[in-house]
Formats: sequence, structure tokens, C-alpha cells
Amino acid sequence: MSIALHTHTLGSLPLLARGKVRDNYTVGDDRILMVASDRISAFDVVMNEPIPGKGALLTQMALFWFDKLHHICPNHLTGDAPESVVSDAERPYVTKRSMLVRRLQPIPVEAVVRGYLAGSGWKEYQQSQSVCGVPLPGGLHNASRLPEPIFTPAAKAAAGEHDENISFEQTVAMIGEDLAQRIRNISIALYETAYDIAAAKGILIADTKFEFGLSPEGTLVLMDEVLTPDSSRYWPADAYKEGANPPSFDKQYLRDWLETAELDGAPWNKTAPAPALPEAVISLTADKYQEAWARLQSA
Repeated sequence: MSIALHTHTLGSLPLLARGKVRDNYTVGDDRILMVASDRISAFDVVMNEPIPGKGALLTQMALFWFDKLHHICPNHLTGDAPESVVSDAERPYVTKRSMLVRRLQPIPVEAVVRGYLAGSGWKEYQQSQSVCGVPLPGGLHNASRLPEPIFTPAAKAAAGEHDENISFEQTVAMIGEDLAQRIRNISIALYETAYDIAAAKGILIADTKFEFGLSPEGTLVLMDEVLTPDSSRYWPADAYKEGANPPSFDKQYLRDWLETAELDGAPWNKTAPAPALPEAVISLTADKYQEAWARLQSA
């Protein structure tokens, strides 16, 4: 669709869940239609204004990465066209912004991989010289590249709450040692492969998060979105300099604006409702997402 899509409910399928960005619909007993809206969230609050083109871009980028990484881990795609499970009238709402996927048992752990010290990792490092229980060498700075990628999981929180960083030992306690080790090893392999692909296109993937589920047969499957600017920190390689965060190809620009935004004459307290986004913020945020996708597709 040419218009931005904030909220819409398909009439031909039962709504399973509405997330911050994606709306999931039940398709029979074993499939889910994932529809990416143009909603954007920051600090776990959904903004009132959509970012035009964002849902289609996120979906196409996820499909790009699923294709590049399927040799490392199977993914949840069925290979069926999303348009095949909705009415003709609803096809414009799903085209380009949807994936028809297998229904899996989600694993309640966000598989975060960090290749650089940034965000909450940098804050924690300054206090303990470690991130999520992973000790790191001294002398690192904000945006320093780590000696090797590290696995720093997070426990998934209920809707509207913040995910909680946890140690690998806590992950083992939650899901068992074998599964925790498999997820850690696969996540790092996915990150390293994607990092090399993106670096060749002038993008540094500073960190990212993966989600996994188990099939009815017990197979570990990569699911949800993968390596999009919503789930990853994308930095332009030509602007990278240790000691400061580069201008990200993601929603960091929006977060920075919200840090200084006001609501009803007072600084916004990072809870709903969100302040209204000016057209310039909407446009620049859309441009940053588009530039990341354009770089990835470049020859």
C-alpha cells in the first residue's frame, strides 16, 4: 500500500496477538500470518504516528537475511505466499509486509549478540568491566569493537515491560544447558556471517538479537524478525570512530529526539502516551531505515 499503516485488523483470520510492530493471525493449527505494520516503538512505547514504508522494508530485509543464513539454522518460513490465506480485498494490506510462517513453541530468551560495546553494554562495562556476566578486557571505550562477539541473553518480558538482561547461567536454568549452548553457538555464527556480509556493503552491525522456537519435532528454528534495524544496531562504516556512537541506520535518531521531547509542557517520562512526532522526525527516521536497506542491496 502507498499509505502508512498504523493499525488494521484483517477480517478473514483470527487475530492471535498484536505486538508493538507486528500483528499475528492464526492460519489453521500450524501456521501464523505475521503482518508488519508501520508502527514504531521506542522505550517500549508505541508512537502514535507510523513511519511510512517501514513494515514492508522490515519484512523484505528479514527475508533477505533468512535467505542468507538458512544454511546455519532453519527458519520459520513456510514458502507459501501470504496473499494465499486472505481475501482478495485484504491482499493490499499483506503484500510485501507479511510472512506466512510455521507455528512454533517460542523460547523465552532473547538471543543477543554484541560485537561492539554500546548502549546498555557500555553502561554496564563502566561499572563492572563485564556485560551480562561476560568479563571483558580493560581499556575499552564507547563503541569499541570487542575482541570477539559475545552472547548476552535477555529474558523476554510481558507486553509493555522491559526485557531483562540475564547471565548465561540464568539462561541454562531457564531452558537447560544443551539448548542454551546450541542457541549461543548458533547466534554467534549467525552474527559473524551477517557481519561480514554487511561490512562488505559499508554497514557495521554493532549488535543484534535473535529469537528461536522449537518445531513439533523438536528442531531449533530461527523465527520472528532477523537483523532488521528494529532488532539491530546498524552503523555506517565510513562514520565509525571509537569513542562515540556513529549516526545509526535505525531508530536511535528517534530515541535521541524523544530524550529531549516534552509532553504537556514537561519532559516526556517514557511512558504512554508518547509525544506527537513532527513530520521532520518521521521523515528522517524513514530515511535512515531506507538507507540501510539500500546499502544492503547495493552491488
